[in-house]
Amino acid sequence: MNPLCSRCNLVVYPTEKVNCLDKYWHKGCFSCEVCKMTLNMKNYKGFEKRPYCNAHYPKSNFTAVADTPENIRLKQQSMNQSQVRYKEDFEKNKGKGYSVVVDTPELQRMKKTQEQISNIRYHEEFEKKKTGGEVPHHQPSNPSPAAYQPPAASQNYHYEPTPEPVRQAAAAPPPSAGKRYRALYDYSAADEDEVSFVDGDVIVDVQQIDEGWMYGRVERTGQKGMLPANYVEAI
Repeated sequence: MNPLCSRCNLVVYPTEKVNCLDKYWHKGCFSCEVCKMTLNMKNYKGFEKRPYCNAHYPKSNFTAVADTPENIRLKQQSMNQSQVRYKEDFEKNKGKGYSVVVDTPELQRMKKTQEQISNIRYHEEFEKKKTGGEVPHHQPSNPSPAAYQPPAASQNYHYEPTPEPVRQAAAAPPPSAGKRYRALYDYSAADEDEVSFVDGDVIVDVQQIDEGWMYGRVERTGQKGMLPANYVEAI
């Protein structure tokens, strides 16, 4: 049985049938509800299961909500709740001073840069204070005999085989003997006159050079050199 046209209520035969918007139409009846322009499946627009052309397609208009007493009361209530929450957060954070900063990779990079700057400044001050009798830690352990010819000419009892006694005497003066520190973090030496250690190592014979650096010997490895003061704590 053939269906009826949604526009003219006459029988729609298969050769002229248009099936759209859940209804059946004659090709000539499938037209805009306003201007009656004939439409097809490509240019129609449906609204409430009725066809419209693009010019007469109904547009949805939003209604403005008036500021009724109820809306004003709800708006004021939301503002009060926001102010109460702000005051609660303010009271919790009041007096704390500084907030906790997460140790992000960016902060670690900045910390490493500051340590390098402090290291450069330390070396500049160390070179100024260094005396002529001190032997730097990075010098070769087997110097050439020519390096000891002037003292050998004046003193025959100079120890030419190894300069270690001279270096130990200059590196660990008696006033600093007995001071012991424990490492709080791992540290890798950034220069030849520094010493590496791991968390928990004991540093002995420590000498305070300035606020940021010390000189001492790692008890586990026996190595001597400079170390950052903020990486250790006194025992």
